[in-house]
Amino acid sequence: MTIFSVEEQDLIVQAISVAESKTSGEIRLVIDRKLAFPSAFEAAVDYFNKLNMGKTQLQNGVLIYLAVDDHQFAIIGDKGINERVAPDFWNATKEKMITHFRENAIAKGLVEGIHHAGEQLQTFYPRRLDDINELPDDIYYGNN
Repeated sequence: MTIFSVEEQDLIVQAISVAESKTSGEIRLVIDRKLAFPSAFEAAVDYFNKLNMGKTQLQNGVLIYLAVDDHQFAIIGDKGINERVAPDFWNATKEKMITHFRENAIAKGLVEGIHHAGEQLQTFYPRRLDDINELPDDIYYGNN
């Protein structure tokens, strides 16, 4: 599935790596061409489970899901981070991303969302000396 240039993919993966270098939290990005569920939120929940995001030690995983052709996306966090961020945090993050998406700067919007989520993860879950990267930092391309 070719959605991003090599440079854009590198920027996105680097954003995930940089964000995770400051926190014990985990960030995953899932890209689909089309929604396979009634909503982006339902797709995000499905991938969250499929990618074992709920099995992180501190329950501090964040998943960003994007269905490119359908112009739908969702951001969800595990219990550990949801209990700590402000109630409007995920919507505020989505708004930051939408600004770039409207300018057709999809990769830039994703990087913005990753940085914003990473800042919160760093605040509530700073990196520990014994921290290990529990999940891959790469972009996960879905089935379609």
